[in-house]
Amino acid sequence: MTLSHTASSPESGARGSPAGASPAELTVIVVTWNTRDLTLRCLETLFANTPDLNMRVIVADNGSEDGSADVIAERFPQADLIRNESDFGFARANNAAIEHVDSEWVLLLNPDTEVYPNAINNLLAFSKLHPEAGITGGRTVFPDGSLNPASAWDKMTVWSLFCYLAGFTILFKDSPLFNPEAIGGWKRDTVREVDMVQGSFFMLPTALWRKLGGFDRRYFMYGEEADMCLRAAAMGYRPMITPDAEIMHLGGASAPRGVRMLQNWTAKTTTIRRHWSKALVPVGLAELWLACATRAFASAARAKLTGRSLENDDWVMMWAKRREWMAGY
Repeated sequence: MTLSHTASSPESGARGSPAGASPAELTVIVVTWNTRDLTLRCLETLFANTPDLNMRVIVADNGSEDGSADVIAERFPQADLIRNESDFGFARANNAAIEHVDSEWVLLLNPDTEVYPNAINNLLAFSKLHPEAGITGGRTVFPDGSLNPASAWDKMTVWSLFCYLAGFTILFKDSPLFNPEAIGGWKRDTVREVDMVQGSFFMLPTALWRKLGGFDRRYFMYGEEADMCLRAAAMGYRPMITPDAEIMHLGGASAPRGVRMLQNWTAKTTTIRRHWSKALVPVGLAELWLACATRAFASAARAKLTGRSLENDDWVMMWAKRREWMAGY
């Protein structure tokens, strides 16, 4: 791992704020992997729409093969750039980047986002007003302005997984009873306590990050923010969302859907094993197993009726790899 800055090297002060500069109040960390154009747009909007804030930006590139690191260094010399030699994953890359942080606050920002005017300023002000939250996030939308509800979730439970298994989360997607993890029906337009703030727009005091020990490195991609929020809640914090901090977030821009599904379900089984009671772990794992089985069976049945090939079917792939994701990270 190497870190570079236009005015300094790791040996000359880049580990904290650049030499001669006052310490930043907030450090924004963007982890990238083969998302060059999206990352450039993210950084462009980040700097343009975050006025009057003493902010430091660290970009950690996970060995991208699309020239991301070189173009970022050229276009945004005001940012510190970490060149990881390979794909470290989300948790490990953020943990390593935060070793270089000396600001009071830290914000994790995904590269497939666009920052709207004052979003980060507003989120920082909100975070200061609500120290009881510990971890805070904002509202995310798609490029057309419609709600992207993935900014916040409630935790998995036996009931929530049953609703998913039974298809209730699709049939009654706007119901908080039958779609509880997605907090169905809530437009993310009010201040609210949540179980999980998504890692795409994730703010907390640096001291709290270090108190929590950073992300659990067993998570490669997905689930690490849920794990951290649950650990923070166990310490008495209550993560919160504010609608006054809004960004655009595409979601899943760096990998195909099947890869994301496999990583996400591996994270789910890891979280169940870590945070559920021993008595309920087998129940949760069985619910996920059955949910995958029924969806794979349905895909196979549809393919047989229509003559469609199953070669690239994501659910059939997930069923074939069930031992992999059931084992967790």
